[in-house]
Amino acid sequence: MKPLTRHLVNYAHYHRDPRNIRTHFVGIPMIVVAVACLLALLPLPLPGGLTAAHLLTLAVIGFYFWLDVALGAAMALAMLAALTLGSSLAAGPHGWQWGASLFALGWVIQFIGHVFEGRKPAFVDDLTGLVIGPLFVVAEWLFACGLLRALQADIEREAGPVRLRPHAAGAVGRHS
Repeated sequence: MKPLTRHLVNYAHYHRDPRNIRTHFVGIPMIVVAVACLLALLPLPLPGGLTAAHLLTLAVIGFYFWLDVALGAAMALAMLAALTLGSSLAAGPHGWQWGASLFALGWVIQFIGHVFEGRKPAFVDDLTGLVIGPLFVVAEWLFACGLLRALQADIEREAGPVRLRPHAAGAVGRHS
C-alpha cells in the first residue's frame, strides 16, 4: 500500500460515521487556522518577517507533496489559505484570543463528532493523525466532488464504507 493510502486508511478507521466526518469539515479548518494564528505570533530570527507559522506550513506542505503531488497541490492551497487567515488574525489587536478561541471551539466540534463515531480521535493512538486530519478533510471534499474515486475505493475497501452508527453515543474510547 502506498504511504498516502496507508495514512488515509489508518485515519479513516476512526472516521466512518458521516456526522463525524461533517464535524471535521468545520473543526479541522478551525484548528488549522488557529495553529497558524498562534504560531504567527512567534517571529523567527530571519529576515522577511517569517514566523513559526511559515516554517510549519512549509514543512507540512512538503510532507503532503511527498505523499502525493496532486493532493499536495490541493493541500498547499488549503494550507496557504489557512496561513493567510491565521496571520491576518494574529496581526490584529486580539490575535492570541482569536487563536485560542478557534483552537478550543475546533476541538469541541471534533470531540462531538467522535461521540457520533463511538471512537476516540485517531491522534490518540498515532500523533500522525494531527497532520493527516487536514488531508483527510480535503480528500473527503474531493470525493464528494466525484474526484479521486480509486483512492476512495481503496480507503473503503480497507476501512469500510461511511455509515451511520446509531448506537455510538456514549461509546467514545471503545475500540470498534
